[in-house]
Amino acid sequence: MNSMQTTNKYVPDYLVTPGAVLEDHLEYAGLTQASLANRTGLSKKTINEIVKAKSAITAETALRLERTLGRPAHFWSNLERQYQEDKTRLADKIRMEEYLHWLDIFPVNEMAKFGWIEKIKVKTQQMDALLRFFAVASPTQWETMWDRELQAAFRKTERSQKDIAVISAWLRRGEIIAQQRQCVQFDKQKFQNSLAGIRRLTTIEDPNVFIPKLESICAAAGVAVVFVPALPKLGIYGATRRFNDKYIMQLSLYGKSNDQLWFTLFHEVCHIIYHSGRELYIETKGLESQKENEANAFACDMLIPPEQLSHFLASGFKPTLFQVKKFAASIGIAPGIVVGRLQHDKVLPMSCGNELKVRYRWEN
Repeated sequence: MNSMQTTNKYVPDYLVTPGAVLEDHLEYAGLTQASLANRTGLSKKTINEIVKAKSAITAETALRLERTLGRPAHFWSNLERQYQEDKTRLADKIRMEEYLHWLDIFPVNEMAKFGWIEKIKVKTQQMDALLRFFAVASPTQWETMWDRELQAAFRKTERSQKDIAVISAWLRRGEIIAQQRQCVQFDKQKFQNSLAGIRRLTTIEDPNVFIPKLESICAAAGVAVVFVPALPKLGIYGATRRFNDKYIMQLSLYGKSNDQLWFTLFHEVCHIIYHSGRELYIETKGLESQKENEANAFACDMLIPPEQLSHFLASGFKPTLFQVKKFAASIGIAPGIVVGRLQHDKVLPMSCGNELKVRYRWEN
């Protein structure tokens, strides 16, 4: 599992102005503001305003101070630059304290546990880490980029802001992983041509074997397949969206069994091939639409061709598990996937055949 490193910058609660440093140098050199004005050619007013932090030390002033006080120009310029940065950071810190309640909608402890952000006790620094994770400047920008988009995606369901926060964190983690993946530009025809090879991977039980193969096949067609563990109360099996010149197909293992995993994967495949790349597609319970129904039908037919399924069930009797295994082998698919389909279609009870399914779990 990859971890993100965030560098926390110390933000002082007080500011040392360049003018205060200049005043110390004048005292050490035995000079007054008036005498410094005479030596530098600057007005007394300019020197006084620098000392009182009302005016900045410009590059030209820094050069004149170098010649009169002996400290290099970059010393004075750096003092001014650091002061301006610290002043801005301190003002930002005060402003961000008004948004500390924003942290409460995110599962920051779980995100830190997964290594997505650092585990930090100071809330203002924790907020900074979360903003860096989302690559936004403030909670307002997060709302603009994520909250509104996801509220639109879930417009027909009841989703709280905490739901949206959890989903946005999970999706963002997928983006971060996808950014690190080497993928060619998306090629729709090549991706379609790869589906038979992807389907053959369903017979491999070990995820350490089939996941690298799956990632490689999809990357060669411009699709980044990323597995991201589900945060508490995520409730999402998978998601698909266009990301620059490639697609992200993100899977959570929410179903924890191979029938759920491969159904979700081919569900997302349908969105990539047949639906608009401008939309975000999320597979979750209770979210129904024409496109979601089309994706469900596509996944069912890709995994188990309807003609072959009809022939298998032609007798009208409930098949035995031996017959299920034999049928699965004949169509080149894992028997657990057949069990899942028959359970869904109420041919088998939900308690029957589960031993043929492969179960997955996340490991650190």
